[in-house]
Amino acid sequence: MRAPIRHSPALQKRSLLWLLVAVSLAFAWILVPFYTAVLWGTIIAIVFMPLHRRLLQRFAGRDTWAALATLAIVLVIVILPLLMLTGALVQEGARVVAQIQSGELNFARYFERIVAALPQPIIELLDRYGLADMAAIQRRIGESMGRVSQFFATKVLSIGQDTLEVVVGFFITLYLAFFLLRDGRTLTRRVRDAVPLDEDDKRHLFGKFITVIRATVKGNLAVAATQGALGGLAFWVLDIRGALLWAVLMAFLSLLPAVGAGLVWLPVAVYLVATGAVWQGLGLVAFGVLVIGLVDNVLRPILVGKDTKLPDYVVLISTIGGMAIFGINGFVIGPVIAAMFIAVWDIFAATSEAEAERPRT
Repeated sequence: MRAPIRHSPALQKRSLLWLLVAVSLAFAWILVPFYTAVLWGTIIAIVFMPLHRRLLQRFAGRDTWAALATLAIVLVIVILPLLMLTGALVQEGARVVAQIQSGELNFARYFERIVAALPQPIIELLDRYGLADMAAIQRRIGESMGRVSQFFATKVLSIGQDTLEVVVGFFITLYLAFFLLRDGRTLTRRVRDAVPLDEDDKRHLFGKFITVIRATVKGNLAVAATQGALGGLAFWVLDIRGALLWAVLMAFLSLLPAVGAGLVWLPVAVYLVATGAVWQGLGLVAFGVLVIGLVDNVLRPILVGKDTKLPDYVVLISTIGGMAIFGINGFVIGPVIAAMFIAVWDIFAATSEAEAERPRT
């Protein structure tokens, strides 16, 4: 009988490492179609883990019941209100699309009114650069609005067509969140034990990862919801059409630090002033700067920057870059990658410094 070939321990370790990388990439590949569901299942587990721990004490250490109770609370306070808002938003979006298609909502006409209200020197300056040709501008705006309305109409239609995919993704999110809540401590311990780093470095990296996710999700969503609600309230008071739709758009743009909801309320304020509603426009500017802007300047550093310990410019760049690559999920993924990048470089610098100071024999 032929004796088995004995390989060196170094070769076995390298082979195992390559096999680990290969199967990890393959596993990530099969998760790609549902990466959003997996991401948010993980986020729910991380954000609500403190609540799960408190409930675990109430349920005398019974993990399953504590995890079910945590998910029930998530459904009541987060998911159900979000579903109700989504339904109302779809109806509002469909109504706005119908108004654009019928010509009742004509952005080209609104732009023409703004230009007509401008001082003559500014109109001459626009004319010099070919920006006062109202026929061409109206045509371009009309074409753009037609594409936008068609895009939203397609999206509204696809929501109904992709209902099965949405439902499957929703249940995967909850299913994964349940098991991560129930078995999170065991899984975290196993992953930490498998990572070949110093114990203090592992504790720092895992702590930074969890802290950034919690701060980014809770802080950014709180700021976005507050700014969107305040902006929508201002639009409703001013009787501006589609207040709910604009509120959601402002909430979405509020995920971008230093940019935010001003991209929505400022053009509206300019239009109000240009069309004769001076006090309404100035009031909207004052409200936007002093109230909506104050929310971003006060709450975001407290809820996001304080915990993540990331500079504002890093948060801005990583958020915009993350959303450009990963879509809406990027507002979480971007800052997490930036925080881990800084943390790993800090560990590398500290390790190199320690090695340099170590006396040579």
